[in-house]
Amino acid sequence: MMDQDPKSTGSTTAIEHRSFARIGFLGNPSDVYFGRTISFTIGNFWASVKLEPSEHLVIKPHPFHDLVQFNSLDHLVNRLGNEGYYGGVRLLMAICKVFRNYCKDNAIQLHQRNFTLSYDTNIPRQTGLSGSSAIVSAALSCLLDFYNVRHLIKLQVRPNLVLNAEKELGIVAGLQDRVAQVYGGLVHMDFSKEHMDKLGHGIYTPMDISLLPPLHLIYAENPSDSGKVHSRVRQRWLDGDEMIIKSMEEVGNLAEEGRTALLEKDHSKLVQLMNRNFDLRRKMFGDECLGAMNIEMVEVARRIGAASKFTGSGGAVVVFCPEGPSQVKLLEEECRKTGFILEPVKIAPSCLNDSDIQSLG
Repeated sequence: MMDQDPKSTGSTTAIEHRSFARIGFLGNPSDVYFGRTISFTIGNFWASVKLEPSEHLVIKPHPFHDLVQFNSLDHLVNRLGNEGYYGGVRLLMAICKVFRNYCKDNAIQLHQRNFTLSYDTNIPRQTGLSGSSAIVSAALSCLLDFYNVRHLIKLQVRPNLVLNAEKELGIVAGLQDRVAQVYGGLVHMDFSKEHMDKLGHGIYTPMDISLLPPLHLIYAENPSDSGKVHSRVRQRWLDGDEMIIKSMEEVGNLAEEGRTALLEKDHSKLVQLMNRNFDLRRKMFGDECLGAMNIEMVEVARRIGAASKFTGSGGAVVVFCPEGPSQVKLLEEECRKTGFILEPVKIAPSCLNDSDIQSLG
C-alpha cells in the first residue's frame, strides 16, 4: 500500500510504504515444490518502512524489536527467550544489498544520494503470517520510489528480490508469501517447473477479493510450541519419496480446485479443500513437526464444524464457518476456553499502482 503522495516519489521527501500480513489460503506449502497456491493479504496486521533522505546511509534500529539496552541480565535473558536474537535491522540491510546488486547486474543506474531507513510492525511473531517478508517487501517499495526505478523492475521479479534478501540471512522459504505481499489482495500462483525454469518466477493472477467468504484468524499470544522438530519432507521429496511427491501434487491441485470453487461461490467445496489441505500437511510432516499447540488451533475450529488450516507453516490458523454467525459464536466460546485469540479477517486489497502494472509489460 502506498502511503505517500505519488508526486513525491523523487528523492527529496520522506517515502513510507506498508506491507500486509498474508494468509496462505490453499495449496501451501506446494510453492516450493513446483505447485500452485492461493494467498491473500490481510489488513489486520502490517509492517511499515519509512525512507528519509539523509547525509549518510543509516539503518535505524527499532526501539522494541532491536532492543540493545536492558534493565538487568535477567531482563536480557528473558527478552531473548521471548523475542529471539534478531530484529528487523538485518532484513533492511539485506534488501539494500540485494536491490543494489540486482540493479548493477541489470544495468539500472542509481543516483548517489543517501537515506535513512526505519521500520515498525504489528505482525505477531511466530504466527506464520509472514512478518519478516512484510518488512523486506515494504523496504523494497521505498527503494523503488527513492531511486525512481519502479517501472524498470518487473512486478513478477520483485518477490524474488524479497526472497533473495531473506536467503542472505539463512531464512528458508518459498515465493508464495512474497508474491502475496508484493501484489496485495487475492492472488492465484502457479509455480510449475516449466514456468520457474523458463521465466525464473511463476505465473501470478490477481483475483477479486469479493470472491472470499467471511474468514477468521486464530493465533496464540505466546506461540511457545511451534513445532521444534526439523522436517525431512524436502529431502524425502528430492529423494523421490512417492508418498511425499503424490501428496504435494495433490496439495497444489487444491489451489486449482479452490480457484473454481471461489469463482462459483461453492462454499461447501471450500470447506472440503481447506480441511484436506491441512490433513495432507499433517500426513507429510507428522504431529511432532507441526507442534501440539498448532494442531490444537486447527482442532478447536473443527470441533464446531468449521474448516481450518495453517496460514503458513504454523502459529496461526485461518477458519471458515460455513454456517455463519451462529457458528462463529461457538468458535468464540471454544477459543475463550483454550486461550486462543480469534479475530475476523480483514482482506487488504491490491496495492498495485500504474507504474507496477506498466512493469508487467
